[in-house]
Amino acid sequence: MKNLKLNNGNLFAISERISTPKYNRSIIKTGIVHIGIGGFHRAHEAFYTDQLLQDETVKDWGICGVALLEFDTKIYNTLKEQDGLYTLIVKELDGTLTKRVIGSIVEMLYAPENPMRVIEKMARPDVKIISLTITEGGYNYNEATGEFNFENTAIQHDLENPQAPKTIFGYLTQALKMRKEKGLKGITIQSCDNIQGNGHMIEKMLLSYVKVAEPTLVSWIKENVSFPNAMVDRITPATSPSDISSLKETSCIDDAWPVVCEPFKQWVIEDNFIAGRPAWETVGAQFVDDVVPFEKMKLSLLNAGHSVLGILGALLGYDTIDEAINNQNISTFLNNYMDVEVTPTLGDLEGINLENYKKSLLERFGNINIKDQIDRICSETSAKFPIFILPTINTQLENKRAIKLAAFVTAAWAIYNLGLDENGKFLNIKDAMIDVLHKKAMKATNKPQLFLEIETVFGGLKASEVFVKAYTNAYQNIIKNGVEKGITDLNNTILNKI
Repeated sequence: MKNLKLNNGNLFAISERISTPKYNRSIIKTGIVHIGIGGFHRAHEAFYTDQLLQDETVKDWGICGVALLEFDTKIYNTLKEQDGLYTLIVKELDGTLTKRVIGSIVEMLYAPENPMRVIEKMARPDVKIISLTITEGGYNYNEATGEFNFENTAIQHDLENPQAPKTIFGYLTQALKMRKEKGLKGITIQSCDNIQGNGHMIEKMLLSYVKVAEPTLVSWIKENVSFPNAMVDRITPATSPSDISSLKETSCIDDAWPVVCEPFKQWVIEDNFIAGRPAWETVGAQFVDDVVPFEKMKLSLLNAGHSVLGILGALLGYDTIDEAINNQNISTFLNNYMDVEVTPTLGDLEGINLENYKKSLLERFGNINIKDQIDRICSETSAKFPIFILPTINTQLENKRAIKLAAFVTAAWAIYNLGLDENGKFLNIKDAMIDVLHKKAMKATNKPQLFLEIETVFGGLKASEVFVKAYTNAYQNIIKNGVEKGITDLNNTILNKI
């Protein structure tokens, strides 16, 4: 069978091999501008939208994918060459692969090349939603102060060069200003990132920026823009060369950047769309009045669980998340962390069977077919820790409850930032704060609590004598006995209390 390059011209022929869009992409109008066209967006929002577009009556909710950063050049060029098409490969629990071509991204823009074109696109009257997957660090949030970080050089650039912005805040401000000047009705800005209160977060950070950049725009935004909170969930590991070659070998489809993901998916959204929305509920999304219980559960259990596995697994020399969770000691540790330290912070979760949810997480983490890279999970932990783990610690401290497991993970992360695993192998650390982290980690070898002085990550945690003591003990235990011995000791301590 002949290899077929994935593009519009070959779509009909490809449809004889795997599932492809049944709708006519050429007549789909763009109703959504999405910033950040990485794997998660393409496995999640773009997937849901593709399912919706299979209904031939739906024609107004195509996606314009925007590559915001120069870093995104490769993905932009790849998708542009493929007419926005890509293959979604679902790695089922039984090892089988479900493949389908996704066609919901009907336009592509590269922001660094022509910023004004992106701004003008966002200001089009037919665009009703601007959605975001810009990662936790993209919100420019200072954990120590709770405020917008104006010291960021890219933010300073945007304030000085409003017509040629580099950050999402510069783009949104100019686009909303243009919509106001055109007399257009409102628009929804929808975060799809793993941040608790992600809608509130983007609203707060954007208004902080606008008050300085375009103060007269503030009242218009408050009246004409909605920011729904949402909880998103689908494990989406980085695409590997073997994923690309396997697709070519098994289906003879030449796709330069397919997306792989797990079968599980969840999207819970507050129904607060000022300019209308797609009927995503018809394809599996859930619209609710209050997303807080759902997102808190997910961030504190799934996302924090991922970070726990990543940090501990990295130090033990594992490469993938499934390797880490299939170490019984680590699996027991994570289960204990979820039961003993996280669950008490979650409160009443109406309609949710928490025990079943936690059990499902262990199964999902253990999917040997996903091979989620630990260095991906550990990337930008400085932005993840304040969101995924710190709230649990703070709540537990406030209520004088257990924090030893979280303290152990924190100590392990401090040691991780020294840059070597326990076998002496260099760790592939990807973090915007790597210089600060490494510097503090080095100082912590003599005085462990010095690592807690990074206020943008830990806030005021260093002031807690209870936590500092537990953290210091954990740090010294790991240095003396190794990670796994420390894990088993804690597991046994908890077992003895049951």
